[in-house]
Amino acid sequence: MRSFRKYHRTLAIILALPLAVTLLTGIAATLVGEWSANLGVPRSLLLSIHRGEIFGLGGIYPILNGLGLLGLLVTGLSMTSLFGRKRPKSERD
Repeated sequence: MRSFRKYHRTLAIILALPLAVTLLTGIAATLVGEWSANLGVPRSLLLSIHRGEIFGLGGIYPILNGLGLLGLLVTGLSMTSLFGRKRPKSERD
């Protein structure tokens, strides 16, 4: 259990910035494209950042984001004890 916390914390620190960029540019691109909001930034630039193309990582950026989220999901769920065996009350204390 402790090792999953360590992995989860490390993954969260590493993925915080890329996921925040993906989140914010995805929201902004939707506002500009679907709701015609004028944010002063073209939708094509926002999508280029969102996909990682502007950083030269167009082919791998979404895969890395997805694998990172999968890792956070697995480590996070493992810490909830939803899938573990039930321990008697005397062992929990």
